[in-house]
Amino acid sequence: MGMFDKLIANLRASRKTIVFTEGTDPRIQSAAARLLKDDLMDVILCGDPAEVKAAAEKGGFDVGKACVMDPATYPEMDAMVAEMVALRKGKMTEEECREALKKSNYFGTMLVKMGKADALLGGATYSTADTVRPALQIIKTRKGSNLVSSSFVLYREKDGQEERIVMGDCAINIDYKDRLDKDGNVVLSAARQLAEVAVESARTADFFGIDPKVAILSFSTYGSGKGGTVKLSHDAVQEARAIDPNLVVDGEFQFDAAVSAEVAKTKCPDSKVAGQANTFIFPLLEAGNIGYKIAQRLGGFAAYGPILQGLNAPINDLSRGCNADEVYYMAIITAGMA
Repeated sequence: MGMFDKLIANLRASRKTIVFTEGTDPRIQSAAARLLKDDLMDVILCGDPAEVKAAAEKGGFDVGKACVMDPATYPEMDAMVAEMVALRKGKMTEEECREALKKSNYFGTMLVKMGKADALLGGATYSTADTVRPALQIIKTRKGSNLVSSSFVLYREKDGQEERIVMGDCAINIDYKDRLDKDGNVVLSAARQLAEVAVESARTADFFGIDPKVAILSFSTYGSGKGGTVKLSHDAVQEARAIDPNLVVDGEFQFDAAVSAEVAKTKCPDSKVAGQANTFIFPLLEAGNIGYKIAQRLGGFAAYGPILQGLNAPINDLSRGCNADEVYYMAIITAGMA
């Protein structure tokens, strides 16, 4: 697909290494075999070598060129433990770090931190929390980022034309509440958090060749409704513009005003986003998760994600219901972000 052509070309021009945390999973092995056959990147599979080999033979997957790393026998484990202890700065003891690194989600994340891999893809059997937690503790958020968020890129071909859109956050942040200090003062507003999701999702859109026009959504357009998420979404627009004055962002919008030129003429005729939005920001996780799945299942879009945003290195999550094709393309996206 056209969306992946540039990513693939970049990967062939600049070799990357990806680590998969679930090295014996047949979907991971199928995707890894395909990546290696296509010579797109180097692959690390976490797991016991005998078990990885047995799984490959059972599934008929050629992963012979992959590097298999087992936390139980990793020769540099003492150095890895020491670095993790330093990173956790008293929050985890040496014994706790050593115990955590027996698990491939922590082990794989430390491989990225120590430069043994450029990117990580996990979640075929791990929960999203089990992928994100080590990333937050070890990779940490980029300077200026106060939270990790996610987006999905959705792609379809219709009437001979490609359509690409981005939706966020659909996987990480359940809702947005003011963060308070011990005296009850707001140190990070809910609106600022949602605004960061908007800015990061716009960067994701740009990564996929989309010129972002960002709509922050609600059940109201320009104050037509009250209560619920209306004020949050309205205020997040102002915060997003403050973070990035060049960002094309508007709202709060109902979805029809964001995508329909006809509706936009009636509800918000002077908006530079209404009627032509391609990056959609949801004020609640439940809305975002439902929204992208409707687009996927009824709209005929292929959905890739969740793509994690705000981290210092590319760490991405898989749905536990993923298939091998999705793993393959998510690996291209994840390595391409490095």
